[in-house]
Amino acid sequence: MAEEMVLALDAVGAEDVARVGGKNASLGEMIRELGAQGVVVPGGFATTAAAFRDYIAQNGLDEAMERHLGALREERATLAQTGAAIRRLFLDGRFPDATAEAIRAAYRDLAQRSGVAEPSVAVRSSATAEDLPTASFAGQQETFLNVVGETALLDACRRCFASLYTDRAISYREMQGFDHMKVALSVGVQVMVRADIGGSGIMFTLDTESGFPGVIVISAAWGLGEPIVQGSVNPDRYSVFKAGLAHPGLRPILDKQRGEKARKMIYAEGGSASTAMIETTRREQDSLVLSDEEILKLARWGAIIEKHYGRAMDIEWAKDGQTGELAIVQARPETVHGRKALTSMTSWRLKGTPKTAPLLRGSAVGERIAVGPARLVRNPEDIESFPEGAVLVAEMTDPDWVPLMKKAAAIVTDHGGATSHAAIVSRELGVAAVVGTGAAMRTLADGQEITVCCAEGEEGRVYEGALPFETAEIDLSSIPQTRTAMMLNIATPAAALRAWKLPAAGVGLARMEFIISAVVRAHPMALLHFDQVQDRAARHEIEKLTRGYRDKARYFVETLARGVARIAAPFHPKPVIVRLSDFKSNEYAHLVGGAGFEPDEENPMLGLRGASRYYSPRYREGFALECRAMKMVREEIGLDNVILMVPFCRTPAEADRVLAVMAENGLKRGEGGLQVYVMCEIPSNVILAEEFAARFDGFSIGSNDLTQLTLGVDRDSAELRDLFDERDPAVKRMIADVVKRAHACGVKVGLCGEAPSNHPDFAAFLVEAGIDSMSLNPDSFIAAARAVAAAEE
Repeated sequence: MAEEMVLALDAVGAEDVARVGGKNASLGEMIRELGAQGVVVPGGFATTAAAFRDYIAQNGLDEAMERHLGALREERATLAQTGAAIRRLFLDGRFPDATAEAIRAAYRDLAQRSGVAEPSVAVRSSATAEDLPTASFAGQQETFLNVVGETALLDACRRCFASLYTDRAISYREMQGFDHMKVALSVGVQVMVRADIGGSGIMFTLDTESGFPGVIVISAAWGLGEPIVQGSVNPDRYSVFKAGLAHPGLRPILDKQRGEKARKMIYAEGGSASTAMIETTRREQDSLVLSDEEILKLARWGAIIEKHYGRAMDIEWAKDGQTGELAIVQARPETVHGRKALTSMTSWRLKGTPKTAPLLRGSAVGERIAVGPARLVRNPEDIESFPEGAVLVAEMTDPDWVPLMKKAAAIVTDHGGATSHAAIVSRELGVAAVVGTGAAMRTLADGQEITVCCAEGEEGRVYEGALPFETAEIDLSSIPQTRTAMMLNIATPAAALRAWKLPAAGVGLARMEFIISAVVRAHPMALLHFDQVQDRAARHEIEKLTRGYRDKARYFVETLARGVARIAAPFHPKPVIVRLSDFKSNEYAHLVGGAGFEPDEENPMLGLRGASRYYSPRYREGFALECRAMKMVREEIGLDNVILMVPFCRTPAEADRVLAVMAENGLKRGEGGLQVYVMCEIPSNVILAEEFAARFDGFSIGSNDLTQLTLGVDRDSAELRDLFDERDPAVKRMIADVVKRAHACGVKVGLCGEAPSNHPDFAAFLVEAGIDSMSLNPDSFIAAARAVAAAEE
């Protein structure tokens, strides 16, 4: 029986990759298997590999194709010459009558089902070796959007066939070792989702930089999706806590970042082009593309798709601007982190602090650092003149740039986000990239020596000159297990994601003030009483920060909550101890708009700080916002592993006042499993250990302040540096005493600080004292774990 030339998408599945290619097989699989679970995939049809091979046979192309490929292998022809010649063979050919009629008939059937005489369709290429778990063919062949009518459809199918031999596709198959003549192409045809008047984007079912599998990351822009893939727009970016999706009452959105979205792709009217790029409106730029409900709906679909395929997935979605409906238009295996072992990790670190500010900032891709001369490139055909090991600097990249990208030590672009072509390919190649800098092409000069650093968090930075850096390969299986719980001090969400592979027992200290200063940036009282902010520059900055929020206080609550949630999520369900804000008054004053709300104190270290602020008329309203944020983290986002900790609590009476204020704001100790710890950093915390233990669920020893206040030594004094030592007998006696007395009350005690990793003898003392946990910075974790294991032996 003759093979079919066209198949309906709902008639194919994962087992049909050889017939319709990976992309179309995946679409059919989702229509057939996941539709009942609510996942929406537009219907359509696909030409088969048999149709492709029949086209070659009926037009007598195979002999000429072999001849051109042979000339390329023998270096008698260039890649560009070979590709152009083979594509011309396809474009000059004719569809066999049976294939042409089968395509027309399927299109008419699609028209009848959609109720439109000549529906607009998307025409996508799908190679038979495409989207295998070990090789991503994404973007190697062509896609044509807004194709209308039978004649235009047949022409688009012919051009898809030809695109199997684009220069980039030939180059990629050579690199992957695929036999060109054994790879066929299927054409997928689907009714267009009207994303041109809606939006579209990409969804990954893991964190694309760290590989953390517990989140779903979504990018979104107005209009059709091609500009996001190309990197010509900086999209919105959302992340969702995957485990929270199983609970209908939760809204587990970890992050919502509004992108610039300066341009969008729409249908073209008149002329030969089917699409066009236009400027977006100010309202579109200021708005998020997706509502919370839409973010969660897409994330649930992503989780369903991932579970079905049993691996992390790279998914394209679209939102119809006429109906408001969402749809999945592609799904393929994620190919970077899916291949990596979880038994090792590499850390990258600049040696010392850079002496100058970065030349450029953008989104960091990966966690690497690279040094090299900048090479500004405007045309990917400049591959011959591009020196191996240079830093590629471009406005953006697309698949035509891949051969050139392979020669680069690092990549810097003006445009694009975490899901742009430049970002995706950089991850696959394992090179550092900073994308979306906005000004690389006009800031950098050819030959300028630069350092591209992606090891400082979510923000990638480009520095002048060759900065020294170091790398360390970590065999996670070599880290010893200890009876003492080894935890982490985490400063930022990006640091949490970088450290998720470490075998830590959770987070022993996450400082809320770090998130407020780095992410929120504005003083909470300035947001609550904006009318009292006199400084014009501060007012302008607050307006800029809170753009899109009707309620400025809501900006503080949501931004702080999501910052804390992004630290807690990578360690869930292990405990994450979040210390409530512990700025001194002079530090609070440096927040945007803060100067008018803070007292001028002679000694802020011993002034209005920690617990005393929370019930003070000066800050009580601000603390209420902190409480609202923590309630949101635990009860709305669903990270109930968060434990709250009160810093610098001087007396049991003060503890009662703070706990009462927390309860007034919905954070009652014991309700919903909420635990509240106290920092043990004042001698009174030790002297009255039993009274504090009756009010709190745990102690965390702050060795810096406890040493300072026990010895009467200013910890920041250069003159008294030799006297400041956590190993002083008086300090050690304090620590041993509070551990013993807290344990007698059934309360845990931990210590957060670097002393155990810096001083193995101090680690041994803590083990002997019976400390329950130690919390270290990630770069000290392994040394401390080994010191503790040795002490325990």
